Amino acid sequence: MFRKTNTSPFKDALKCEAEGLELLRAGVANTGCAALAVPKVISVSERELVIPHIEQRQPTPTLMSALGEGLACLHKQPQSCYGLGHDNYIGLSPQKNRWCDNWGEFFRDDRLGYQISRIQDAKLRNEFQEVLARNSEALEGFLNEHCVRPSLLHGDLWAGNALFERTKAWLIDPAVYYGDREADLAMTEFFGGFTSDFYQAYDSVWPRTSAYAVKKDIYNLYHALNHYNLFGSGYLGQCRQLLLSLEASLNH
Repeated sequence: MFRKTNTSPFKDALKCEAEGLELLRAGVANTGCAALAVPKVISVSERELVIPHIEQRQPTPTLMSALGEGLACLHKQPQSCYGLGHDNYIGLSPQKNRWCDNWGEFFRDDRLGYQISRIQDAKLRNEFQEVLARNSEALEGFLNEHCVRPSLLHGDLWAGNALFERTKAWLIDPAVYYGDREADLAMTEFFGGFTSDFYQAYDSVWPRTSAYAVKKDIYNLYHALNHYNLFGSGYLGQCRQLLLSLEASLNH
């Protein structure tokens, strides 16, 4: 068994993680993809989450392909709405959620807008809020134009949250909500670590859109802002770069 203790200041953090694991586990089960798995929650409390132990190994091309194919199959399952019915967490940060039928509005306000509102430096916060406000309608319209439908997202899909054993790829530590599938793919590129086998397998099931390159920077701005709010100035340059990229792309 693997026991995870709650090191966050939030009493319900592990319970939200457990709910996310169960949503993902049900979604993956519906795909019928035997090579992708999500650990079953054995028990959860405010202090401890218990899941099965996973014997980790380095990913092979076959396992990376299984992860890409399985994720695409998960994303292809039809969903009815964007967001989620309750707030949860991404890492050590709160993640705001609500049900919304407008993806562009949700991502602008509940992802970018919320993270910008958490910036403690008032001058910087105002600067970023002005850029977001200036591009508000264009951003909403662009994201809605290039998102076909909601998908169940892992929400925090960096390489550390994808584990591999001999025959399966596993997803752990989610920050789930329903959104544009390419937000998950963007996160895989935020730190790297996913091979070409992963992307080729994903695209073979559901190819990325022609707007992915632009959306990738918009979606990863959320993660850059979150990391700035958590870890400080080392991420400020990336936030500025991605914010400028957003404005340039929308006004091209």
